[in-house]
Amino acid sequence: MAEPITMSNFHGAHDFNIEGDINIYAKSHHEVRSRLSAVKELRDHIAAGAMHDSEERCDAPKCHRETRLAVQDELVQWIEQGDEEPQPKKIIWVTGPAGGGKTAIMGSTADTCQEKGLLACGFFFSSFAASANRRLKKCLVPTLAYQLAQHDALGSAIGGLRSSAFAAIARGTRGWKFTVLIDGLDECQAQEHGAMPRSLEEAARANEVDQMEILHALYEATNDPTFPFRFIIASRPEPAIKSFFTGIAHHTTKKIFLDDKYDPDADMLLFLQSKFETIRLRYQLTAPWPTEDVKRTLVGNASGQFIYVATVMRFLEGSSGPPHELLDQVMKLRTGSQDVSAKPFAALDALYTHVLNSSPKPLLAARWLSLIFRTNLLEHRTITPHHAGYFTSP
Repeated sequence: MAEPITMSNFHGAHDFNIEGDINIYAKSHHEVRSRLSAVKELRDHIAAGAMHDSEERCDAPKCHRETRLAVQDELVQWIEQGDEEPQPKKIIWVTGPAGGGKTAIMGSTADTCQEKGLLACGFFFSSFAASANRRLKKCLVPTLAYQLAQHDALGSAIGGLRSSAFAAIARGTRGWKFTVLIDGLDECQAQEHGAMPRSLEEAARANEVDQMEILHALYEATNDPTFPFRFIIASRPEPAIKSFFTGIAHHTTKKIFLDDKYDPDADMLLFLQSKFETIRLRYQLTAPWPTEDVKRTLVGNASGQFIYVATVMRFLEGSSGPPHELLDQVMKLRTGSQDVSAKPFAALDALYTHVLNSSPKPLLAARWLSLIFRTNLLEHRTITPHHAGYFTSP
């Protein structure tokens, strides 16, 4: 059967002019197949759980409404208006100690960027995730490229991913204000290849090499004036990473350290007020519960670490006992030191210990946690100095 004839919109037209910039683009059948083939090939090499909206991250921490707004606004403003700065930067490094809320900020920022059409792709490293590939360097580029392949604006660039991933994603995207988010870079771990596990020192060096390779690749990409993406990278201030951003990448990096400048205590107080109000209404507790002094004491115990107040609320919401009694237990915990600044995690350690001891069989719970932890590490056969202390029997 003969194919039907499609009549052109210009059939029979004459004596007319076309003015202005005209872009004519035709997508061939071969190009579509090439793109689909590349996406299919990528799928076998990605870490699906590392994407910001993956099922594996369904319960990942996010900023509570009305909290951490200052740092989130600064990040989004940089994406939207960074080119207008006197010395534009292509990278932002978000850093701070463990428990400071970096992953929550990155997760919420990814959601905001997606809503605004600013998110290109993301990768959330995790050394303790269910998926081992979320800690591997080799999965980073395929996972980013796989997400970028979902953007129609990339067009034929996707077909070139086999030869050069970063070069391919850079073509045809001028004018974009898209950003790539990479969280937990310090949790990237080197893959084991030999028959024997690495020593602690060898593991630390190997991890550092992989982290530096990623950073240098991103740095080289951003030095290309045609490269269209910005990077937001979050990590702890590990020595090698800190040295990179304060050294070779100093002139191309904007740094955000999650310290008192962003007033974490005020954000934690807002978080507690909202959570306590929900619990009070659910259990019909008499107002005011708890008192303002109790809330401020909890904020003081946190020493700027959101993980402390978040753990307190999980304990109150997830345990079977009355929340007001559980809160009384938390308030009676002793850290062994009155100087919070000397041991900022003492209150968190005491809280974790109490949560474990509150389980019906605390010793069994501790052994299960230890077993899960060891199995997770040994599956990857890499034990870092940070993890070594956990390999003692409970």
